[in-house]
Amino acid sequence: MSTDAARADGSAERPEIPTRLVVQAMVREDGTVDAADLYAVAGLLGMGDQQIRLCVKRLVGEGRFTQQGRGRRATLHAVADVTGALAPDAAYVRHAYRQDAGLAPWDGAWHLFAFAVPESRRAARDALREHLLHLGAAPVQSGLYITANPVAELVEAQARHLGVIETLTRLTTTDPRIGDIADPRDLAAELWPLGEIAQGYEDLAAFARASLARLTQRPEPSDAERLTTAVELAARFTAAMRPDPLLPPELLPQPWPGNRARRLAADCWKRLRESAPAGGTPTLRLFALYADALLPGAPDRTDSP
Repeated sequence: MSTDAARADGSAERPEIPTRLVVQAMVREDGTVDAADLYAVAGLLGMGDQQIRLCVKRLVGEGRFTQQGRGRRATLHAVADVTGALAPDAAYVRHAYRQDAGLAPWDGAWHLFAFAVPESRRAARDALREHLLHLGAAPVQSGLYITANPVAELVEAQARHLGVIETLTRLTTTDPRIGDIADPRDLAAELWPLGEIAQGYEDLAAFARASLARLTQRPEPSDAERLTTAVELAARFTAAMRPDPLLPPELLPQPWPGNRARRLAADCWKRLRESAPAGGTPTLRLFALYADALLPGAPDRTDSP
């Protein structure tokens, strides 16, 4: 099957899902993991029993879980909230959906941050840089970063926490230029890998669309199938959203595939929740986390993208 055909029917290359994240994603609302469900879902994701056994042993050894019983009859108990990297940042996701709904218009301002942390404070310098990248800022040149989102308070708070606030300079402008590039959309295309980000959303949309079609044709999937779809949807949603700086729509090519992908993903989560058997075992904690993140009308957090 060609790559294009695979993407069309939702069978695009599955994002790499570390085994431990599958275990973490299978934590139910009561903090337990049913080993039978875990092995069934892992098998549908192409993971072998031995791979799961070794991962569980490591997680128990690290103190992240306790275990009662053995093999498929075991029950794992999460020591803390170990939902892991598949859990959404609710404020970040809500902002994305508010942008999609036209509720977060851009004021035309660009925010620049510069810092010159000495080599003796390399750890703090690296942490500040990673924080800026996490907030969606793009490097312009050494020690200078830019974003179209108002994240100054978050950057300053991190700089204070790291003890390097005196090295931070921030500026706001409405007419930045890089060489001869001045058009806002051209600047965005120069600074961020929009093509790669768009492809990630195309893959998410294809998977969500195919999953919705399967759920429509078979409205009562087996529990293992439903849980597997939920884990993979969470992995694909995270893979698509993580590199996205959530630029204002005014800076993006139109139509932007992120809008469609997020809408399909939300529809898929809704259908998965509705297909849960009534009075069954506790549902995955992931469902509650995504229900919170996708909550209609939830207040936006204006200090972060």
